[in-house]
Amino acid sequence: MPLKIAVIGGGAAGFFGALTCARAHPHTQVTLLEASTKPLAKVRISGGGRCNVTHACFDPALLVQAYPRGGKALRGALTRFQPKDMIAWFESHGIHLKTEADGRMFPVTDNSQTIVDCLFDTATATGVQIRTGKSVKSISLLPTPHSPLPFQIGLKNGEILECDRILLATGSNPIGYAIAKQLGHHIEPPVPSLFTFNISDPRLQDLAGVSVDEVCLRLPDAGKTLKEQTGPLLITHWGLSGPVVLKLSAWGARFLHDHHYQTPLLVNWLPQYNQESLRQLLLSVKSQSPRRQVATNSPIPLPKRLWQSLVTSVGIGEQVRWAELSNKALNQLIQELTQGRYLIKGKGVFKEEFVTCGGVNLKEVNFKTMESRLVPGLYFAGEVLDIDGITGGFNFQSAWTTGWLAGQAMGK
Repeated sequence: MPLKIAVIGGGAAGFFGALTCARAHPHTQVTLLEASTKPLAKVRISGGGRCNVTHACFDPALLVQAYPRGGKALRGALTRFQPKDMIAWFESHGIHLKTEADGRMFPVTDNSQTIVDCLFDTATATGVQIRTGKSVKSISLLPTPHSPLPFQIGLKNGEILECDRILLATGSNPIGYAIAKQLGHHIEPPVPSLFTFNISDPRLQDLAGVSVDEVCLRLPDAGKTLKEQTGPLLITHWGLSGPVVLKLSAWGARFLHDHHYQTPLLVNWLPQYNQESLRQLLLSVKSQSPRRQVATNSPIPLPKRLWQSLVTSVGIGEQVRWAELSNKALNQLIQELTQGRYLIKGKGVFKEEFVTCGGVNLKEVNFKTMESRLVPGLYFAGEVLDIDGITGGFNFQSAWTTGWLAGQAMGK
């Protein structure tokens, strides 16, 4: 009798777990159940439709630093299957990846369909039975003496399936959390991660589209771990976006949720200067170009429109020359440039990723095999776990890694 394995969830983790199991253990009968009619939905839309497959970081110790939650648990897992292995896997299936300047990796086709087709075709070729439009309603543990198979899966259409082992890879779908909870697992409450900040402030008005290469953002009361992030920033018509905002939203996901997304934000537009070096720079401009207007003569690497907005926001008129700049105005300008205080008034969306922080408590999972420590034969992979990464291919990598480990272990 073949070992019957059911994979619930047709995302990156579910597909990779299913095909890994079917390939490593040909004696298994793997069925993948996906509620929607279009599996791999996130893979299709990630990276603006290009699919940010993984990140070019090959040292597990460094890699885990990209996970606000779950990094510690992933450390050992990533020594067994990491980005290098994923790249090799795609290469062996004829898919070549390229690395962009920020370390993100995409298929050379710049088309997520390449990845979708590869996963789908490989799953089919290895004998995985893919059943779409199949919503799972419940999972019951059967008393083993009366039944040859320990698990019973109830589908919404009334169908009942029995299997030896289950991989729960439902992503952030509430049904996955409900099933895990019903089977005795603790769920860390799911809250959004990776989002933009809604900020309505006259200093940012009419600056939509302006970007700054390096900005340091800080949530003043959020404690050391979440305290600050540095990186590129984009001003939008609703507030602030860009990699640095997404990073801070990931590290501060719980803090921001607990504060109902209403909290101060400190913006240092010039992290490459400290207040004293900035003061010296501005004083040297004052002595060298005394007749020039402050608003139109910026000595620092900030977009012109942003500089003008920040200068006028501290009460320095458009006609004021550097020679006329008082010490008080100079101090206010330095404060504004290095510690501008803004108010987050809500979260925007980041459609490409929509990642959730929270999920199955990691202490209840064996990260060598991804098997539940509470329910033998139940495995987990992907975002159903309390693991989430910052943007850049890290969330997909944790899906590939946990899916691969589960796939290797399930068929034994």
